[in-house]
Amino acid sequence: MNMNALSANGQAQARRAANSKAVDMGARAGFVARGVIYLLVGVLAARIAFAGGSGKQADRGGAIAEIAEQPFGKVLLWALGIALVGMALWRLSEALFGQAGPDGRDASKRAVAAGRFVFYGFVAYSVLSYAVGVQGSGSGSSDRRTADVTAKALGWTGGQWIVGIAGVVVVGAGLWIAFRAIARKYHKHLKTAEMTRRTRQAVDVVGVFGGAVRGAVFATAGGFAVAAAVQHEPGKAKGMDDTLRSFTQTPVGPWLLVLVAVGLAAFGLFSWANARYRKV
Repeated sequence: MNMNALSANGQAQARRAANSKAVDMGARAGFVARGVIYLLVGVLAARIAFAGGSGKQADRGGAIAEIAEQPFGKVLLWALGIALVGMALWRLSEALFGQAGPDGRDASKRAVAAGRFVFYGFVAYSVLSYAVGVQGSGSGSSDRRTADVTAKALGWTGGQWIVGIAGVVVVGAGLWIAFRAIARKYHKHLKTAEMTRRTRQAVDVVGVFGGAVRGAVFATAGGFAVAAAVQHEPGKAKGMDDTLRSFTQTPVGPWLLVLVAVGLAAFGLFSWANARYRKV
């Protein structure tokens, strides 16, 4: 057997592995895990809105800490982390072999999948590190990490431009996320034919509302990064927690944060719908 045949055989085996039941289950478990995190962040944000403050961070680190404090918290964190590893591996398979659907092998879609693989790999690492007792590896305050990274970047030559461009990119990503949710672009990724009419309506409610709010939060955080660059003040950049708290400083007071909290929780429910109906 020549080398080309061996290579083709290896690629075929890799593709079969990417389309295997294990990858399918990993992806769906990952959506469940993502839903848990967003639901908890929504709950923590609501606590801030109603209590006027909270000792818990309304971000991924706060959600992880909240889980750790529950009965069998360490077991739950291990389960969550392993599920997120499944999500990362599914995204990796999409980057290597393409997504489900006729245009799934487009280079742009595969590049986005690669970025998501890196992101979910980092999140999985953060959760599993917390489970084994390493609490400073990505599971701490997003506000502190954001300020530290921004301060370091602003100290570089051309740092203001770097931070400003990064902020604009995040704003754009947030608006793109919100637009896709409002336009219901997610329909092409879901097995809508398997849903009842009421299920489709419910999925659209949490998908549109949750996705729009998630995009708005990203866009707001990006706006703070742009402000930090323009004013050359690292403290102007905000992580998830401070971004959410900033919504209480609007004319409507904490009620805007309540709306955002409900939206983030809705996105968590939408993630669970993906766990059941996503085309993998």
